[in-house]
Amino acid sequence: MYFANIQSSTKYLQKLRLAHIRSWDDLYVKEIASYDEDAQNEGTIWFDDSAAEERMLEYLEEKICETQILGEHICRENCSFLDLGTGNGHFLFQLRTGSEEASIERRGWNGRMLGVDFSEKSIEFARRIGSEKKGKDIEFKQCDIMMTDPTEVINTGQNMEGWDVVLDKGTFDAISLSYERDNHGRRIHESYCEKICPLVKKGGIFLITSCNWTEEELLSWFCGPELVHVDTIKYNSFSFGGRTGQTVNTVCFRKEIR
Repeated sequence: MYFANIQSSTKYLQKLRLAHIRSWDDLYVKEIASYDEDAQNEGTIWFDDSAAEERMLEYLEEKICETQILGEHICRENCSFLDLGTGNGHFLFQLRTGSEEASIERRGWNGRMLGVDFSEKSIEFARRIGSEKKGKDIEFKQCDIMMTDPTEVINTGQNMEGWDVVLDKGTFDAISLSYERDNHGRRIHESYCEKICPLVKKGGIFLITSCNWTEEELLSWFCGPELVHVDTIKYNSFSFGGRTGQTVNTVCFRKEIR
């Protein structure tokens, strides 16, 4: 009877997961159609109203190239980037190509880059954009990190031990909004830290941006034996009810070297 209940529960969870993935696939089908009509329309840029991508790019420039947070041997030419929930791949394209229009001129990064997403249509969209702009060497793979062992798909080749920089721009937010539970009865976002830690190289960094969680809440979710708090990026703040806050929070963690 217990085994039968587990099987039934697993099938139910799989159906929920499939429905969730299909909703994101539907979004990217629409964005692909818009892109077909106008190649300048590359889809959603998450947290665009807060200029979060630009702040993250500037932060990486400062910390890796100037402060050398990853060590002297990791630089613009060889720093590896993993983007979790890559969507249309926009952030990786920005990293690769650089920009002369930003508040600070940025050169591109030349190391290995991989974007993963659980939506097949997301990966299809990102690959299409990449094939038509400077970013053809950026890799994109479908991977549902919450339902598989992501290291088998992600930690490959020169990144068997993990990635120098692991990025999250709203992915933890999206997972947190899901009411799906794993086979242990936990909501799936509760095991997110366990999933991403092996993807970060020892001494590497995890940079996460969220609009659902405060800085303090992000620290409680991710600080632990493996990840330590390094920095929090400051955005324009607002006050309400006697308290001050930000619409988004970007926090950097570093994986301990043991």
